[in-house]
Amino acid sequence: MLAYKGRVRDEELERYRTIDCAIALPLLTEYCKADSSFVAIKNSHTHRWYVEAMGCHVELLTTGPKWFDTRANRGGGGAIDLTVHLLRLDFKQAITKLREVLV
Repeated sequence: MLAYKGRVRDEELERYRTIDCAIALPLLTEYCKADSSFVAIKNSHTHRWYVEAMGCHVELLTTGPKWFDTRANRGGGGAIDLTVHLLRLDFKQAITKLREVLV
């Protein structure tokens, strides 16, 4: 993993905050699969994912960059929050990981 290199530019933060979870999940996890049988009730752009990360199995609901872990009853928005949650990293480590996988 690359080393954290100081300050994060606003443009880089904005990119990480707005990236669609469907793009980030395959890059961050050992396994992820969208549930093709899932029918969203409130927003037709919501998807359910079955994910394995760090040896844990997670069920996520995603709508664009927003996500919600149904088992942990916790959600967030953007790839930084998602990386912190799934990989149990701090902010600096999450930025380093995203810089590595989102080339």
